[in-house]
Amino acid sequence: MQVYWDYILGVVLAGVVFAFTLGSTGSAGEPFLANLAAADRSNIGFALVAGAIFNIANVLLVAALDIAGLSIAFPIAIGIAVVEGVLVSYALQPKGSVLFLSAGVALALLAVIFNAQAYRAIGTAGHDGSRRNRGIAISIISGLLMGIFAPLVTRALTHGHALTPYSVSVFFGIGALLCCFLFNTYLMRRPIEGAPVTFGEYRRADARNHILGLVGGVAWGCGGCLNFIAAGFVGVPISYAIGQSAPMIAAAWGVFVWQEFRGASSRAWRMLAMMTACYIAAIVVIALAYRG
Repeated sequence: MQVYWDYILGVVLAGVVFAFTLGSTGSAGEPFLANLAAADRSNIGFALVAGAIFNIANVLLVAALDIAGLSIAFPIAIGIAVVEGVLVSYALQPKGSVLFLSAGVALALLAVIFNAQAYRAIGTAGHDGSRRNRGIAISIISGLLMGIFAPLVTRALTHGHALTPYSVSVFFGIGALLCCFLFNTYLMRRPIEGAPVTFGEYRRADARNHILGLVGGVAWGCGGCLNFIAAGFVGVPISYAIGQSAPMIAAAWGVFVWQEFRGASSRAWRMLAMMTACYIAAIVVIALAYRG
């Protein structure tokens, strides 16, 4: 939980850098500061709330992963988030082929399931029933919240004098940071799992952990900003659906960097292959949903 503060600071930093560089130059679009002055105040509010909800959902997902394991928590939370986020975003911004988009979401959900089965095959499960049920409940709440932030971003990007994707990124990160002072501080004192922690422990953490947390946040912030930029071209439903390729990237890190599948059974490798195939197919089909 301590490192999470560095992570959120990294998200904010990435958004601000994008806003004052790419978001303030070029011949097209409205510069960041001009957009900030002219945009509807309600859109700023929606972007702030989107960031706050993302923060709560993300923290709950981390807790659910710790309690129930990746093979249970991840497919529940991400599966709910994909379906809810795409459907509600499409209702607000019906852009693209609903047939291709639905097929792509279905393939993405299959990929999440195969990803879970791959990790289950190497023994990441093994939790008692009551603890697992608590993890499942937290996963459901996380997924429902995670699916809400995309429609809020859709509103901020499309209503009245809309925010630019760069402005959304800045206020999204600020909303997440402000939420940390309430939600994360509360969980540090009353954690869902484990012993309470203090800000003193955060300050005593070594520089390497702080840097890794910050780099992780910058990486998410860059990816999130690019996803919002893509939404300006293809619509939030399509960009959000493609953006849920995170499980495939996480599995790739697990395979090639952390060597989590060293000595794994042939079934685990088959599940990984099926996951990869479904995700590639999902991205292709969702991309075909864009009709210009």
